[in-house]
Amino acid sequence: MKALRAYLRSPAGIIGAVLLVAVIAAALSADALFPRDPLALAGRPLQWPGANPRLPLGTDNLGRDIAGFLFHGARVSLLIGLVASVVAVGIGVLVGAVAGFYGGWVDDLLMRITEAFQTVPNFILLLVLVAVFGSELSVITIAIGLVGWTAPCRLVRAEFLSLRNREFVLAARGLGMRDMPLILGEVLPNALPPVIVYASVVMAIAILLESALAFLGLSDPNIASWGNMIGAGRSVLRTEWYVSAIPGAAILVTVLAFSLVGQGLNDALNPRMQVL
Repeated sequence: MKALRAYLRSPAGIIGAVLLVAVIAAALSADALFPRDPLALAGRPLQWPGANPRLPLGTDNLGRDIAGFLFHGARVSLLIGLVASVVAVGIGVLVGAVAGFYGGWVDDLLMRITEAFQTVPNFILLLVLVAVFGSELSVITIAIGLVGWTAPCRLVRAEFLSLRNREFVLAARGLGMRDMPLILGEVLPNALPPVIVYASVVMAIAILLESALAFLGLSDPNIASWGNMIGAGRSVLRTEWYVSAIPGAAILVTVLAFSLVGQGLNDALNPRMQVL
């Protein structure tokens, strides 16, 4: 409750939560408001928003309803962000916890592996994974998680290095607690707050990476995602710019929502902010 009250005192956190709830509501109501297949043809191609009352946001260059595509795309984009963040944070927590808790040669080995991943830009590595394993939605989502684990790993490692010699850890060792219960039950809960905050950043980055892939034509063409909407409008960007601008605005709002929620979580979970 204390963390919740601290979060509600953050204006940025409240705005982010409202925006995120709106995006989630759009995703949940997609089937009810737009029961038609979002990939199906809905009318004449390239109708501007407002030109047809039945199609309030117009149609894209294939004649698909942009409004329906937008609502169904919210579901796919949120799914990509959620699963990719779980994969990235899960790997990062595992590697960072082991490296920070044991230190020594274990830490050196795992950090060299982490640095090897960091030498290649995330998007370049993502392109390689998609080129090798395919562009299905599941492959893209897992690949985004695999290229984003290094930052959570370093964050968790730093927290473990600062916590492993604290009094409560030494007392638990003195009582004969084994390493695994000590890591999971004592150290990890105290290291999680900054990781939870960073998870919101990972979700925003995942949505942006999928959109970048779709803009290059490398995403799954059989799904209704905002990235595919932007990619579809690439060929008519100079004349019918709304085809890409509308999903681009949706991505902007969603990424902003995650960033503001992360700022609110930082205000709520950061002890230094609570003291201030």
